[in-house]
Amino acid sequence: MLQEGHLDDNNRQQGGLPATPDERTLDDPTPDEAQPTAHGTAGGIIPAVPQTALDLLRLLAQDAPADLIEARALQATDSETAAVARALALRVRAGIDEHRRREAELSALVETARDLASAADPRGVLDAIVRRARGLIGTDVAYLTLYDPQRGDTFMRATAGSVSARFQGLRLPLGAGLGGLVAQTRRPYWTADYPADGRYAHTSEIDDAVDEEGLVAICGTPLLVDGEFVGVLFAANRTRRPFTREEVALLGSLAALAAVSLVQARRTAETADALAALSAAHAGIESAATAHDRFSEVVLSGGGVDDIAATLGELLGCWVAVLDVDDGRLAAHGPVPPGDLAASPAVTRSAETGRLAGADGRWAVSVHAAGQRLGSLVLGGRGDLDDGQGRTVERAAMVTALVLLFRLRAAESDQRVRADLLAELLARPEGGPDAGLVERGRLLGLRLGVPHVVAVCRGPVRGLAVTAGGGGGLAGPHGEDLVAVVPGTDPSAVAEALSRRLPDGVTTGTAGPVVPGCGLREVHERAQRTTGALVALGRPFGSARELGFAGLVGPGDVGAFLDDVLGPVTGYDARRGSDLLGTLDAYFAAGGSPSRAAGALHVHVNTVTQRLDRVATLLGDDWSTPARALELQLALHLRRLGGPPT
Repeated sequence: MLQEGHLDDNNRQQGGLPATPDERTLDDPTPDEAQPTAHGTAGGIIPAVPQTALDLLRLLAQDAPADLIEARALQATDSETAAVARALALRVRAGIDEHRRREAELSALVETARDLASAADPRGVLDAIVRRARGLIGTDVAYLTLYDPQRGDTFMRATAGSVSARFQGLRLPLGAGLGGLVAQTRRPYWTADYPADGRYAHTSEIDDAVDEEGLVAICGTPLLVDGEFVGVLFAANRTRRPFTREEVALLGSLAALAAVSLVQARRTAETADALAALSAAHAGIESAATAHDRFSEVVLSGGGVDDIAATLGELLGCWVAVLDVDDGRLAAHGPVPPGDLAASPAVTRSAETGRLAGADGRWAVSVHAAGQRLGSLVLGGRGDLDDGQGRTVERAAMVTALVLLFRLRAAESDQRVRADLLAELLARPEGGPDAGLVERGRLLGLRLGVPHVVAVCRGPVRGLAVTAGGGGGLAGPHGEDLVAVVPGTDPSAVAEALSRRLPDGVTTGTAGPVVPGCGLREVHERAQRTTGALVALGRPFGSARELGFAGLVGPGDVGAFLDDVLGPVTGYDARRGSDLLGTLDAYFAAGGSPSRAAGALHVHVNTVTQRLDRVATLLGDDWSTPARALELQLALHLRRLGGPPT
């Protein structure tokens, strides 16, 4: 039985189920568990498969439920064999059911995020939250309380399945009842029998409301956004029911989605209220009313910065440009002049004051949201702005900030989901395709069932995930490196293309191709070794296929090896200005033929012979034996790789 209580480090071990005797027998078989045997035709003894085991395997293949498997096992005449087969079959059945449950929960969370994102007002978000919580956890009632900072308590705001008006109007002081304890500690708590549970501070008001609703089992988890407490999400049953840790964790995941969506809905409502206030303050001015309607339409229809720039330009009859935080141009409307708009005095002044500023026939206002600067809005090509027009520009900047903030948060959320998927793919050994991973990739616009190349980028790679991923790819940090999984079949071409997109100082090694849905662990390890070898060789990019054996070397190996094998010849060339290394290279390339080497070098064969005699003097007479010749050829190959890639 799962121990009820809060989910913390002190009771992580609570709720574990002890191994049953059957489970201990299956995990640690004893010598007495001999399998039935039958005599073979050649006089040997081969194992015989019990009919019970075959029947259970057949039921598993037919996706039969656990109760049918158990019923078939109980019909078997061989009780000892049937017990082992039953336990094994039920364990396999339980694993299949658990996998399906997790897949269903993931799909449900994705659907929940989609529903929450489509809710246009805070009330719609709250209703969607409690409906989903009730359905996902499978309880009689789900409800949500919001934190009231003025009164220092939480109040009931949305319910699903509730029938009691008294319960729906309940307020929970901090620390009172289960919900008040969740709000006070900001940690989840749950109980199978709240009325009889003495761990919570019961009050007559709360207990009477809970009794009128008929609730017995209750689970509550906090809604938190960046450390800010928003409220509490509950799932409750009218009969005694223990909550599993999986259910508590699922409710927590839903609460995390709900908290972010609720805060975003509040901000949207606040922006809509601000626009309404602007309209009310300038009700007598037609242009202000028009601006309000137009910007409201942009926000509520999900428009982007292009739409904001076009709307403002049309309202004021001017050109408009939207700059990002790095002063790059995000959007433009009208004949925007060429050149660096960020260097305009108006942009500089606005960045300093945070307010609308004008200079040299241009106007600019800094775009801020959530305490950070997101860019600037610049306009020109018209006369001075009156007070109403100035407020219209500032309102446009506020709407721009809202749109950019939503885009930023969406990008951050998308990147987190992609990073989790990439980590799972990199941890999975190569094997058969995982349909669940492929489907998750499809939801992100990825095709994980076709060949990809794995790239490991090392160096100053922070913040380059989007650049490395490119169109249709997947990229994210992994340890100190940046790993990119890029569609394609040519590792060399991918390495070169990434090197062009990434800044100087980043070394890129690739391996593959491989189908990501089948696992990336082995190919990722080859790409890591390739990148390490490229760093050691001083090359900016390359593939495992190009390096061959050289991909096995590591930092510090190359210089010592070259010095041991070629040091005397390299030193001689440096002192005398000769080219014995070039002669050696040509000699081996010619298959050990001095005459062909002389032709390649455009010298007389006697010159090649004399140079090789000098090599023998420097390296020893055994330099041309197979073992020494192999070492020399490897060293010459590494020396060539140490130069710029061809």
